[in-house]
Amino acid sequence: MPLVSKSNGFQSETFGKETSIMEKDGDFHIKRSPTSPQGGPKKRSAFEDLTNAKKKQVSKKKSGKVASKKTQKSSVGLEAAKNEENLKSSGSKVSQEHLDDAKEKKPNSSEAPDEKAVEVDNSAKIQSLPYEDVDEENLRDPFLNAIYAKDIFNYMKEREEKFVLKGYMEKQPDLNIEMRAILVDWMVEVQENFELNHETLYLAVKLVDHYLAKATCMRETLQLLGSTAILIAAKFDERCPPCVDDFLYICDDAYQREELLSMEVNILQTLKFDINVPVAYRFLRRYAKCARANLETLTLARYICELTLQEYEFIWESASKLAASCLLLALKMKDVGGWTPTLQYYTGYQVTDLHSLMRRLNLLLYSKPDEKLKAVRYKYAHKIFFEVAKIPPLNVLKLEEQLKLNTL
Repeated sequence: MPLVSKSNGFQSETFGKETSIMEKDGDFHIKRSPTSPQGGPKKRSAFEDLTNAKKKQVSKKKSGKVASKKTQKSSVGLEAAKNEENLKSSGSKVSQEHLDDAKEKKPNSSEAPDEKAVEVDNSAKIQSLPYEDVDEENLRDPFLNAIYAKDIFNYMKEREEKFVLKGYMEKQPDLNIEMRAILVDWMVEVQENFELNHETLYLAVKLVDHYLAKATCMRETLQLLGSTAILIAAKFDERCPPCVDDFLYICDDAYQREELLSMEVNILQTLKFDINVPVAYRFLRRYAKCARANLETLTLARYICELTLQEYEFIWESASKLAASCLLLALKMKDVGGWTPTLQYYTGYQVTDLHSLMRRLNLLLYSKPDEKLKAVRYKYAHKIFFEVAKIPPLNVLKLEEQLKLNTL
């Protein structure tokens, strides 16, 4: 069941000489030149062998191909201009008050009511541990808003309770787990070709899952659902999202503009316009900062986390717990540390809370890759991502010994 041809620009063997690398807050993006071997984004139907979508006609060269938007992604530099005099006179007092409050506040709970006693006990233990204030060094930088960082992520953890997913595939008469995995694999390719933020990809997958949990979708409209979810997520997260015509082209013109716009309305109404879903990628970046992880270790954690997008059995895991488990597994794979008091304080998780999920993630790395699902592994096997996909997983026996000894 071939998904992608070698010449379609999605999965070529090497990147062209005219490929440039853009860095944004530690993220690497590939900006492709139209004259590179990959060219612009190539259209294709993700489900041409699974759906009743329009068949591909005999290939004809189009004169007006829709090129992917080369969004100029500006990164906030570490050397951003600071107004020292104003900060000394007014900001220092506020910053100190925030630091005092941060040390007194306890992490918000997200456990079930029947576990409150255990939760309070764990929270007290975490609060009593010494920790490093990871936001203190950025308090004087107005661009980073470090004074609000802890409150923002506490709020995101609270919102996780509202977006708990349960199994829904048995309620879908025309879909199966394999079709969902193929769709997500295609969505990863779209994210790369349109140079979208990783947060956009994660949010789009969440929108697909939450929609399918509430509404029935036929297989011939599954790719339409995926492309529309990316469009909505891009509008939510991107500074300059791709236009509707871009998505129609990337779907190999299998759908009409009216169908895509109708699906957009349908998704938003089904989800009651509440699309600010907490995603694991945002938590992962935050926790990596708390761990002082280097870029290679963070990229390995991102690779593990992105692999879970295609796996149906991970949809009900909370985003914060998944991010914490991916980071801890990456730290152990790189042998650069473990779960510190600082990580316990900012994540709200003790190391024992992550044992079960760590085992599953390590087994996921051990599993033989599906020939139809290559996008994530191919993406992270490239040198610009430090070839982290080639790093061997932890030995299962060694991992179990560490789990039993609780030395992670």
